[in-house]
Amino acid sequence: MIAEILSTGDEIRTGAVVDSNAAFIAEKLEDTGIHIYRHHCVGDDRQAIADLLGEIGRRADIAVITGGLGPTADDLTAEAAAHAAGVKLVLHQDALDLVRAFFQKRGRPFSETNRKQAILPPDARLITNPVGTAPGFVLNIGRCCCFFLPGVPFEMRLMMTDLVLPEIRRMEGNDGGSPVQITNISTFGLPEALVAEKLEGFDVQFPLIKLGLRAVFPEIDVKLYPAANRSDAFLKILPAAVDWISDRLGIAVLSCEGESMAAVVGSMLRKKKATLAVAESCTGGLIAHMLTGESGSSDYFLFSAVTYANQTKIDALGVNAETLLKKGAVHEDTALQMAAGARRVADADFGLSTTGIAGPAGGTPEKPVGTVCIGLADRNDATARRFRFNFDNRRMNKRMFAMAALDQLRKALAH
Repeated sequence: MIAEILSTGDEIRTGAVVDSNAAFIAEKLEDTGIHIYRHHCVGDDRQAIADLLGEIGRRADIAVITGGLGPTADDLTAEAAAHAAGVKLVLHQDALDLVRAFFQKRGRPFSETNRKQAILPPDARLITNPVGTAPGFVLNIGRCCCFFLPGVPFEMRLMMTDLVLPEIRRMEGNDGGSPVQITNISTFGLPEALVAEKLEGFDVQFPLIKLGLRAVFPEIDVKLYPAANRSDAFLKILPAAVDWISDRLGIAVLSCEGESMAAVVGSMLRKKKATLAVAESCTGGLIAHMLTGESGSSDYFLFSAVTYANQTKIDALGVNAETLLKKGAVHEDTALQMAAGARRVADADFGLSTTGIAGPAGGTPEKPVGTVCIGLADRNDATARRFRFNFDNRRMNKRMFAMAALDQLRKALAH
């Protein structure tokens, strides 16, 4: 099945707004076993949208289009769709009822401007919007079944997940409505190119399985798809394929179920009935945020301290003032004492710490931007390591520092 995605709007075309809609739709369709052949973007131009819809209608089986369903003059998608289908717009009474009901439910007066959102091609089938004023619709253009959704991400995601995907699965013959079997192996610590190199020959070894790599910074996900949807042979050889990948990627594999680093570490702590305390400087609480984002984290997460200032490291964690004076905040000895101090204060089984230079300012030749020292303490010992990451972006550095710290704990727990 050939699928394409079209995002409309000048704000998308000019880059003023990042097109997160297309990324979400593509991921969901790929997870359903449908390959995306093209992504398109066009501004608020009725003729340009209509021309592109006509092209899509001649070559694609399905298309998902977002944006341009609002009440203002520059919302032109319905007009363009009608033009591409060779029909005239009409007032769609069911759509008008939905728009009116939206305002009535919220105690807001209905604006005649919003009547425009109910003027649709006559053969359009509605897609209910439970959280917004713009109904979506389905319309056949040429050979293609086109799903038109609003551009507001929250509205689009809900409608795509709850209403559009089930219909697409039915079109694929998956009447049960369950997704095609997809396996996601999450990894950390190897660049995408090296992951690809290590997995060379997979297609020869497992011809019934399609392998894809997806970078979700700073993780690399290895996704396995059936070469033939719902193939019994695929399901039979899948365990062997997962083992083959795990053997080649080794400790870089976080989870064969696609779990995040925080989920994996949390599960390992829970299994060992161990507790954790965290002291963060350069990551500013990001590690604690990641860990507590997991349900049930209170089982193992005890304490977090963002000790950004040197004096706070001394007062809250017991870091030696002389260590800070002679070696500085970004040093293995400082990280070691921070981890040991956090563990001691919380009486936890493990203490984890970060101290580094996220940038873009603050680096030196000896300690350039991207340098981080990570401390790890248990009830018997404490160690620290220095890492250097080559990112000039502060947010990327903080994310990488936090992941690297959790990875050190993960590897310790694996022993």
